[in-house]
Amino acid sequence: QVQLVESGGGLVQAGGSLRLSCAASGRTFSNYAMGWFRQAPGKEREFVAAFSRGGRRTDYADSVKGRFTISRDNAKNTVYLQMSSLKPEDTAVYRCAAALSGGRTWTGTSPDEYADWGQGTQVTVSS
Repeated sequence: QVQLVESGGGLVQAGGSLRLSCAASGRTFSNYAMGWFRQAPGKEREFVAAFSRGGRRTDYADSVKGRFTISRDNAKNTVYLQMSSLKPEDTAVYRCAAALSGGRTWTGTSPDEYADWGQGTQVTVSS
């Protein structure tokens, strides 16, 4: 099991930017594919972005393509989510997740494919 701790959330105006971080500990970080998910009040958890454990493959939800960028630094055991051009509909609790499953370039988009989760960080975008 890997422990995950998110940070970087906050309140930002529409059009602004935030960078979320997710620090991992407990296991070899480079063995894990990493994902970001979000959940707004009254809505289901939804996929945001993922980064494979090898091959530097990334995947994004259509709603965030061109605005969000996922990256990872294996030396720092950290995955990032750079969010730009934020919209009020991006308001949610953002959680990072880790998965050992899948191949080297696998990027899962379903929450069920991830075993380990952080507690989340709140992102609020005001209009």
